[in-house]
Amino acid sequence: MIKGNFIDNLPKVYGIYTGGFLAFIIIMAIGEQMGMSAKAIGIAFVAFTVAIYAIIGYLSRTAQADAYYVAGRQVPTVFNGMATAADWMSGASFVAMAGGIYFKGYGYMALLVGWTGGYVLVASLLAPYLRKFGCYTVPDFIGTRYGGNLSRFLAVVVLTVASFTYVTAQINATGTIASVALDIPFQYAVYVGLVSILLCSMLGGMRGVTWTQVAQYIVLIIAYLLPVFWISNKMGAGFFPHFMLADEVARIADLEVQFGLGTVKNSAADLATVPKGLAGITKAHSAVNATPWAFISLALAMMMGTASLPHVMMRYFTTPSVKAARKSVGWSLFFIFLLYSSAPMLATLSKLSLIDPNLATGIIGKSISEVQAIDWYQNWNQANLMFVSDFNGNGTLELNEFFMGGKAVVLATPEIAGLPYVISGLVAAGGMAAAMSTADGLILAIANALSHDLYYKIIDPKAETAKRLVVARVLLVVIGFAGATIAAMEIQGILGSVIWAFDFAMSGLFFPLVLGVWWKRANREGAIAGMALGLASGMGYLIWVRNGGSGFLGITQLTFGIFGSAVSLVSMVVVSLITSEPDAATQKMVDEVRVPAGKSILGKH
Repeated sequence: MIKGNFIDNLPKVYGIYTGGFLAFIIIMAIGEQMGMSAKAIGIAFVAFTVAIYAIIGYLSRTAQADAYYVAGRQVPTVFNGMATAADWMSGASFVAMAGGIYFKGYGYMALLVGWTGGYVLVASLLAPYLRKFGCYTVPDFIGTRYGGNLSRFLAVVVLTVASFTYVTAQINATGTIASVALDIPFQYAVYVGLVSILLCSMLGGMRGVTWTQVAQYIVLIIAYLLPVFWISNKMGAGFFPHFMLADEVARIADLEVQFGLGTVKNSAADLATVPKGLAGITKAHSAVNATPWAFISLALAMMMGTASLPHVMMRYFTTPSVKAARKSVGWSLFFIFLLYSSAPMLATLSKLSLIDPNLATGIIGKSISEVQAIDWYQNWNQANLMFVSDFNGNGTLELNEFFMGGKAVVLATPEIAGLPYVISGLVAAGGMAAAMSTADGLILAIANALSHDLYYKIIDPKAETAKRLVVARVLLVVIGFAGATIAAMEIQGILGSVIWAFDFAMSGLFFPLVLGVWWKRANREGAIAGMALGLASGMGYLIWVRNGGSGFLGITQLTFGIFGSAVSLVSMVVVSLITSEPDAATQKMVDEVRVPAGKSILGKH
């Protein structure tokens, strides 16, 4: 029996939770040995973990605005770091990151550099100061710092565009995992994922999401690291393979030469038979890593986008103090590092499992019929995430004859490497946790901005707390349903959608946020111009490039935020300088914000 204050007992509570989850894994492993089917194991993992999250969400229910919007501002630094890491490491990080590195090579390491480096900007430029401000949401800061309903409204627009783009990718990831684990069509699975997401955030708001995200981080990090260590040890790369990455990459390069990478190419007719969304087992080059500038620009865009995403900033509004917000950023980086440092290794081990003829799992050089008879291939082929065909007509599988979806790299690797199926169930639960945790934060960010900044601050300032929370919860459902519907259309892949979200956020919010803290001369007119022109120009540039435009200065559809943010900066500075400076009270407020200590400026709302 746990007695005393819940916050004081957090280490004990989550220690018991972790022990219980490990015990469940052992029970599933015993069940597999006793003949439990793979489908039953997959369903059990997803159902058990989602049920736990739903219970946490229910127990965290609240009718208080402070608890609903900012978890009562009492989340300890370590646990906020875990929640932030779960919020941050989305389905893209868990499911798609290793796949991007697998197919695109080192160029996609720019995402790791940018997404991690972005927290340096968060810690040094924004998090402590926004916490000092004492706001509930990012548009709350914009609206109060610059004044006027139009600036607040534009911040809500930018937040909604960026976060909604992001959340469709997360629901896509939950749908992918649910469709495989539950053996149902993807178009229905996205709604199963949506219901799971809403169970966590519907009643408790930020408080429910926070304690759920801590639980989800524990699941996702165990699910990601355990297969890496196990597969590496099984292959002879050492129990801790991260320091052997260079040797393993060199091993892959030698094998690719041995199997004739680049010497045998597929014809247009061959490629026309490959299901949409699948890619060849190896690719020597990609547009992402074509030039140093392509790498640098992608990393830069992801850094600035990280410091602009509202659901990330919201996490630091929940800490007890300004000092705690800064410490929390450090813990966030540590918990994120545990997964990000392992993604390149997982991609490498996955590729070795498939192409190394010295491993029992290697398939290159085997007969086509033999590969098509393998259980894991049949499972993932039915899910439309793997495909082989004898294009060369020699009956033997070659490098250019195996295709796989990027989403399958993480999810299918345990099966490919010959691990017990219980590990595949664990990975599915981890991927579900990663996608759900981020989707929770994103949907909550949108709903909170619309309910607090649009409805309460602009439409009905006299609305009672109960009514505000009803509006917030209704919006959660509406936004989630819209996101699931868009995700079911599969307009863009998981990783591409996430990158776009970062670009949208930095186009409209990066400089209004940064200059709002660090430049007293920045005024309302400048912020309005920066947000409106930045978002419009970034979006216009994306549409132009997507419709065949050549672009310029090496800025692509993955880095259009650089163009949008540049327009935002120039327009904000110019307009601020040609219009009246902020009043003395606002400038004094900015001075107070830049002192990263003391009481919040806004106090209670």
